[in-house]
Amino acid sequence: MPSVSRRQFTTAMGVAAVATFATTASASADPTSAAEGAELLRKMRVPSGRSTADGPVWSPTATGFAGVPTAQHPAGAVGGAGGSVIVVGDAQQLADAILRDGPTIVLVQGTVAVTPFGTNLKVSSDTSILGVGRGAEIVGGGFHLDRVANVVIRNLTFRDSYVAGDWDGKSDDNDNDGIRVDTSQHVWIDHCAFARLGDGLVDVRKNSTNVTVSWCIFRDHNKTVGVGWTDDVLTEITLHHNWSSNTYQRNASIDNVAAGHVYSCLFQGQGQYGTMSRGASQLVIEACLYENGEDAIVAKDPESRVDSRGNRFTAIRGRKDHTGPTFEPSDRYTYTAEPIDELAAIVQKNAGPHARKEHAGRRIRVALDGTGDVASIGAAVGAAWRSPHPVEIVVAPGTYREIVRIWPGTPAGLVLRGETGDAADVVLTYDLAAGTEKFYGGDFGRTGAATLAVLADDVTIADLTVENGYDEATNGSSQAQALRTVGDRIVLDGVRLLGNQDTFLAETPSAEVVSRVYVRDSFIEGDVDFIYGSASLVIEDSEISSYDRGSASNNGYVCAPSTGGGIRGFLFTGCSFTSTAAAGTVFLGRPWHPSSNPDVAPSAVIRDSHLGDHIQTPAWSDMGGWPWQEDFLREHANTGPGALAPGAPTDGRPQLTATEATEHTRENYLQGDDDWTPWS
Repeated sequence: MPSVSRRQFTTAMGVAAVATFATTASASADPTSAAEGAELLRKMRVPSGRSTADGPVWSPTATGFAGVPTAQHPAGAVGGAGGSVIVVGDAQQLADAILRDGPTIVLVQGTVAVTPFGTNLKVSSDTSILGVGRGAEIVGGGFHLDRVANVVIRNLTFRDSYVAGDWDGKSDDNDNDGIRVDTSQHVWIDHCAFARLGDGLVDVRKNSTNVTVSWCIFRDHNKTVGVGWTDDVLTEITLHHNWSSNTYQRNASIDNVAAGHVYSCLFQGQGQYGTMSRGASQLVIEACLYENGEDAIVAKDPESRVDSRGNRFTAIRGRKDHTGPTFEPSDRYTYTAEPIDELAAIVQKNAGPHARKEHAGRRIRVALDGTGDVASIGAAVGAAWRSPHPVEIVVAPGTYREIVRIWPGTPAGLVLRGETGDAADVVLTYDLAAGTEKFYGGDFGRTGAATLAVLADDVTIADLTVENGYDEATNGSSQAQALRTVGDRIVLDGVRLLGNQDTFLAETPSAEVVSRVYVRDSFIEGDVDFIYGSASLVIEDSEISSYDRGSASNNGYVCAPSTGGGIRGFLFTGCSFTSTAAAGTVFLGRPWHPSSNPDVAPSAVIRDSHLGDHIQTPAWSDMGGWPWQEDFLREHANTGPGALAPGAPTDGRPQLTATEATEHTRENYLQGDDDWTPWS
């Protein structure tokens, strides 16, 4: 049966028509289609001989549900096979070629910059859009498949339609995706890369079906792959051998899908969640790797189903849902999941366009005005994470509203700094609180709410502001971290950390591991426990500013150490403790025993610092039933109206002994066996 034109398909296709696309078990690949596919691989100049357990890396025919035959498309998605061949090299040529009626093969050479910026170019039925060789890319825009059928898109990079400052993808002028598929069928997206785009990287919507997304790279973005936007449960989709890296959410978000199959995919660094079954979706997720992230697999709604088979989870906090059997993909088409121990190497080597290489310079500049290498801090951090060498990220003045994660494994020596040297000029901000409920249940907690989380070792943050702008006055008190650090050998130099409760969390990966953090020449503000955690933390020559909560008796607590036994805790030296709060209404701190852990031995020392009159006596407070006197909370040689007056009783203000004063120094807290001296 001949395929339909775009005009015919637009007229004929509706929800009822979609429902007639009944799938059957996949037949053997049509020899003619396989031969034509092999010829197209030759025209694309991509390798055809490389295989894995699942078959050819560059398959000549569509895989997954895109390759399942229907009455309308007995060979599955073949795109423009057998039709006219058009070579394009600019945006107008591309726009014209992909809208032709009749089977058309569009070969894209080099970089095509789409205008106007952010435009999604319409694509006709029976079209193949294929990058030639290495370096074929669509910049500043993408494709829209609207009520069409039989489209193949391969070997292309889609990049940089990001609307500067709109990390959430909510602005009125930002409705551009890399590829948007609406009410369409038999679509194969293969060996493409998607980075730093506007709203979503790939969206499959409105009863689209027989779709496969395979061997693709998704990176450095908020919303990755969304599937659904329909009340009908009709879509059938396969996602396989894809690599998601530094992607915050929707990896993928799959709503009301009749059959969704996710296999042999690599998910690394998901800030909010990994793969989600929504509505009445029926998913099979198998032989996938989830590394460094939150809520890897989620079944959101009462009718959402997910069959999780043989997946591996590393450094994942939160949900890994499994609701039981759904459907059997092997009844629909032939496939073989990769051995889980080999998957990361297979996907990282072979996913994305042919011979793709990501080049991250040793210096990446971020700017909102288009003059930088990228326009978001998160994108720069992601590139630095995957780089083989240390990177310095320089951020131009502006306010960057985004959530940023510096993932474990980032090459040692990453520097993230403001360009002008004045921290007030560069502001990284977001407004999540730890108690904020996620839309799929549960709350963000301490690991999900921070505006910036440093999870790698050997990182320096300098000359910028990190803020959690959660509005306590409107929403009530809640933990709301600006910065969370977990790695070792972290330096904060000339930074501003702004928040209310729990502004700065300096913690360790485990009770047995020491993470060292050095802060100098900085400004940290908050009210309740706004410097807290289990790390060995030295804060030197910095201002520690307590908010005035308007109380006549208690305006909060500066620090809440939760130090493990045998580990040095917090040391403040040469600092200035300031506040406009009433005199004698702020505590220096209190001991935190998480979950009433008796093995925790909180310790904090404030020495050689100036204390404003807001500091009260006793300077320390109990916490969670643990008396402050039972832990090591000390002062030494402080001055100012809030300090212990010479000769005054030390009840409530315990001081270091002369011997202890020689022990509690930055050197003893931080040098360690590796002789780390970040102040030198």
